[in-house]
Amino acid sequence: MTKRTTQPTRFNFRTLILLLIPVLILAGVIAIFLRTGGGLNLQSAAPIEGLDVERYVLRYGSIDLYVRNTGPQEITISQVIINNAVWPFRVEPNATIPRLSRAVIHLDYGWAYGEAYAIRIFTSNSIPFDVEIPVAFQTPQLSSKTFWSFTLIGLYVGVIPIFLGIFWFPALRQLGRRTMIFLMAATAGLLIFLGLDTLAEAFEVASEIPTAFQGIGLIGIGAVSTFMLLDAISKRQTNLTGNEADRRLAIALMIAVGIGLHNLGEGLAIGAAYNVGEIAFGTFLVVGFIIQNITEGLGIIAPVLRDKPGIGRLALMGLIGGAPAILGAWIGGYTPSPFLAVLFLGVGAGAIFEVIYEIAKLIQKDTSKQAFPITVFSGVLTGMLLLWVTGLLIK
Repeated sequence: MTKRTTQPTRFNFRTLILLLIPVLILAGVIAIFLRTGGGLNLQSAAPIEGLDVERYVLRYGSIDLYVRNTGPQEITISQVIINNAVWPFRVEPNATIPRLSRAVIHLDYGWAYGEAYAIRIFTSNSIPFDVEIPVAFQTPQLSSKTFWSFTLIGLYVGVIPIFLGIFWFPALRQLGRRTMIFLMAATAGLLIFLGLDTLAEAFEVASEIPTAFQGIGLIGIGAVSTFMLLDAISKRQTNLTGNEADRRLAIALMIAVGIGLHNLGEGLAIGAAYNVGEIAFGTFLVVGFIIQNITEGLGIIAPVLRDKPGIGRLALMGLIGGAPAILGAWIGGYTPSPFLAVLFLGVGAGAIFEVIYEIAKLIQKDTSKQAFPITVFSGVLTGMLLLWVTGLLIK
């Protein structure tokens, strides 16, 4: 009895036509529905419009509102009221804004420092959209002074505390095997709390972006794609080398990447607070994140405590984990974007949870001969409680 072997069929023009026919028919059905309304011929009783004020920029004698049309159809800006006074304005590039397009509403207005302003924007259909400026404050402009100021903030928040945590490396190398496993479990606990906190921040920011951008889906795209990409890189690293020291170093680097992406989100939050003049809140965030991030430095070095990675590699991991806070402070300080914040936080969450998965596999391998269930449990709980306690200082 001969065994049949199936040969793979080549992709040809006939296959392409067969694939396109259902798509073309579906497009035709949608076109017919949009033209006829399914036979109902119903029209909306009132126009459906959406206008999102993404950010505002205050300069002496002027206010610029950066808006985006998030409704299903184009809209036209017809009137602007500031504190109950109708005020002249101009819109660039055009007062009529197509769907999902952006425009800038420019107002020549002599605002007073520290005052609050309520602005109402009317469209041609007399639909109002409101924006509030709680504290009038000149928006930071790109200059050498502000550039270095936001750079220093990123150094204070990310780089310095993480390097201080890495500084514990020589002392922690003197500890025994059980303590090493405890520190690995504590790292997992730190990252579990950090991952949940990142997701919570992502959902909070997602509620601020227009519904057309589907913030929840954006979080999912960032988290799932990052998790799967890092998992693929990790498996490839495992196939390339059987060296356990290299494997542990790869995990430490991934921890640094996950923490770096989280710190990027922290930098965005701090920069955005300073951008709108919330100086006290921004300072509060800086101090709180400094206290929290020293524990993240400990998490980076935990997998390689039994090895000798070298000062250069430790410094590289510290920069990977801390330097993104500088980039986040720049973005948040100059062009705060909830859209980017949601995406970065989703990516950070995915990276963090993939690293937790890798650490769990490493702990399981290290405890295969002699289990330490209480050690692992107490380590995870300690890591989570440590971040929870430091969180009390900044939340």
